[in-house]
Amino acid sequence: MDYKKLKTETTTVTRDLRQFDRDTGNIYQSVVIISKRANQIGQEMKEELNSKLEEFATTTDNLEEVFENREQIEIARHYEQLPKPSLIAINEYLHENVYYRVPEINPDAK
Repeated sequence: MDYKKLKTETTTVTRDLRQFDRDTGNIYQSVVIISKRANQIGQEMKEELNSKLEEFATTTDNLEEVFENREQIEIARHYEQLPKPSLIAINEYLHENVYYRVPEINPDAK
């Protein structure tokens, strides 16, 4: 997923709390949904970054041989400018782009 194309704020924004509990009816349940989605997004971004940086990995572990690679610096800057996973997850939740389900609670099971 290209997170750069999302119309998400890159800084924190004060939000109305009532927007978060309108779907679930419970603010805490909404926060759990958003946090789980933020963890998923963060993991995806980390895997994507690691796969891009593997191209630049050297096999020698010599501290004297430090190479500055212009492409590697550009990749790092790109990921630094992306919105944080929590902001992306909040945006997805508020625009109803997150699928979630609540498991049925069986009163007979103990």
